[in-house]
Amino acid sequence: MYYNNLSDYYKKKFGSKVIKLSFNGGFTCPNRINGQKGCIFCSGSFEYAGNVNKSLKDQYLEQKNMMDKKWPNAKYIAYFGSFTNTFDSVNNLKKRFEEVLTFPNVIGLSIGTRSDSISDECLEYLKDLNQRTYLTIELGLQSSFDKTLEYINRGHNIQNFIKCVNALKNNKINVVVHLINGLPGETEEMMLENIHFLNKLNIDGIKIHNLFIIKNTTLATIHQHSPIKLLTKDEYINIVCKQLEILKPNIVVHRLTGDPKKEDLIEPEWALKKIDILNGIVKKLKKEKAYQGCKYTDNVN
Repeated sequence: MYYNNLSDYYKKKFGSKVIKLSFNGGFTCPNRINGQKGCIFCSGSFEYAGNVNKSLKDQYLEQKNMMDKKWPNAKYIAYFGSFTNTFDSVNNLKKRFEEVLTFPNVIGLSIGTRSDSISDECLEYLKDLNQRTYLTIELGLQSSFDKTLEYINRGHNIQNFIKCVNALKNNKINVVVHLINGLPGETEEMMLENIHFLNKLNIDGIKIHNLFIIKNTTLATIHQHSPIKLLTKDEYINIVCKQLEILKPNIVVHRLTGDPKKEDLIEPEWALKKIDILNGIVKKLKKEKAYQGCKYTDNVN
C-alpha cells in the first residue's frame, strides 16, 4: 500500500471491518457564539453528520441498518464531528458519549474539537474515557501558520494548538489533525511545512482536505468580490503526493480529500470527483515509485 490508510489500520487493530458512524450531539462552536461567524470556510451546516433532531439511538439505528446491508458483522466507531464536541459542560458531554458507548458493537469514540476547547476538567474526563474505550480526539488545525489562522478566523494560535496536543499525548490519547490545502496565501512550500510541523508533534493520524468554496460562508462572499485562486485537481494531487512522501510513516491517513455536497458547492467542480482524486494520488505515487514516508527526514524526539 502506498500510504497508511485508515481502513487497513482498523482491520489490523480490531480484526474486522470498522466503520465510523456520524453523530450530531447538538453542540456549538466557541467561534460561532456572541455574533461570531466562525471560520471563513464553514457554513455551520454539517450535512454528513447525524440528524440533530433525532435521538442518538435513532441516529445509530438509521446508519447501522444501512451498513448492515453491506457489512453485517462490522464494528463501529461513534464519530462526533459537527461543530466543537467538547465545548460544553462535562456533564453534558457524558450524557452523549456514555450513551453511544452502550450501543451494540460500538468499540470506540472519535471526537472532533478544537485546541482551545478542552478544559482541565474535560481532559480529566477524556483520560477516563481513554481507559475504557478506543478514544480518538480530532483537532481542526487547517494550517501551522498563525497568519493563515488569523485570516481564516480560526480563533486560536499555533502555541495553543501545540499545548493541547502535548497535553493529550502526555495522557496517551490518540490525536488526529485536520489540514486544508490551498488556503489563501499559502504556497506549496507552506503546505509541505505543515506536514513537517505535524511530524514533530507525535500525532497519530491526519486528515487532508482540499479547499472548496460553499454557499453561505464568509469565503463565498470574499470570492464573489475578489476571486480566490484555487488549486487545480492536478496541483492538489501533486501537493498531496509530496506531503505523503515526507509524512512520518506510522501516522494513519484518515482522509485525503474533502466531500462537498453538489448543491452547496460553488467551486471548484473537481472537488466532487472524490474517487478520481484518490485514484490520481495512488497513480502518481505508483508512477514515481513513491510512498508515505519515503522522504521522511524530520528529527522527532
